[in-house]
Amino acid sequence: MPSKHMLPKGKRRQTVKPEYRATRDVEPAPAPVIPVLELENEGEGSLRSFSVPPEAAGLRLDQYLAQAIADISRSRVQLLIDHGQVRVNGEAAKAKMKLQGREEVVIEGTPHPPPLHAFPEDISLTIVYEDEFLAVIDKPAGMMVHAGAGVAAPGEEADERNHGTLVNALLYHFNKLSQVGGELRPGIVHRLDKQTSGLIVVAKDDVTHRKLSEMFAARELEKTYLALVHGSVSRDNVTISLPIGRDLVRRIRMTTRRSLESEGVRPAVSHVKVLERISSEIYGRFTVVEVKIETGRTHQIRVHLQSLGHPVVGDTLYGAPHRVGQAPNSRSLDRNFLHAARLAFQHPRTRKAVAFEAPLPSQLAELLGVLRAG
Repeated sequence: MPSKHMLPKGKRRQTVKPEYRATRDVEPAPAPVIPVLELENEGEGSLRSFSVPPEAAGLRLDQYLAQAIADISRSRVQLLIDHGQVRVNGEAAKAKMKLQGREEVVIEGTPHPPPLHAFPEDISLTIVYEDEFLAVIDKPAGMMVHAGAGVAAPGEEADERNHGTLVNALLYHFNKLSQVGGELRPGIVHRLDKQTSGLIVVAKDDVTHRKLSEMFAARELEKTYLALVHGSVSRDNVTISLPIGRDLVRRIRMTTRRSLESEGVRPAVSHVKVLERISSEIYGRFTVVEVKIETGRTHQIRVHLQSLGHPVVGDTLYGAPHRVGQAPNSRSLDRNFLHAARLAFQHPRTRKAVAFEAPLPSQLAELLGVLRAG
């Protein structure tokens, strides 16, 4: 029996070579840039209406809204739609609805995911330092600092989103934590990306938390990171001073390509120092760098190093390849080669100078050894 994928009789000798030749070396048309909506009166019971721009023609409703509304995920958009809070041309809409452009959309209120609750969980912690006021933790890669505000997957209990975080472990190991950051972020003064390892300081009381926050804002803490990047960084010392904001096309990313005058874009400064250049016949060229940051923007080091053309090894979100080297000798890394190695500051309560260091995790040290040997 002929396959349903076969061409009809008489057309099986046709070739796609002419079409291929016609499009060879032709750059694909760039994806349309969806204008970001500036919606006001957000809150309970509010109504926000707008017209869909022509550029959104062909997009699904949830896809368009996730791109057009700042700081909202596609899952949050789907929650709004599922709860009947989105109408298109006066009628309730479905997430998969294809837009034609110029439709009238009305959004009522804000999405309400099931509540999250921070709770203690018996998770092993590497406590580098602890006193009555604060603690310094060596966070492993793969651990989120606190629960996100995303929507639970279908059939998933709300609290499942809050399992395995640093907050869960802190609540189990310490009797008291500050509450300045709210119920979901007890003790959390600053954060590290999920796939970044290293030192993070947590506050045990509100006074210490506020003092640490002031020190972070005044840039009085010295944070030093180690990273392995692709390629050979040409200059031994580089200061990157590029503003960082949300990527309007891929909203899970940050970018340095928006102007500082744009909404949500903030200045960011990183100081990069080359520690070692590696040239491997098997795996290619790499550079070990030390990075000190003056500001603490989302994904700052990752996006700044990408702006130099040297993405962090393992950071596929910002252009790093999924594997290092060529088969059959290629290696993979299921995390970013980025580690918060040193933290130094004046203790906010005792006023003594303190400094802490965390060794490179074994997974990163092993990969570095392989590259050096290759």
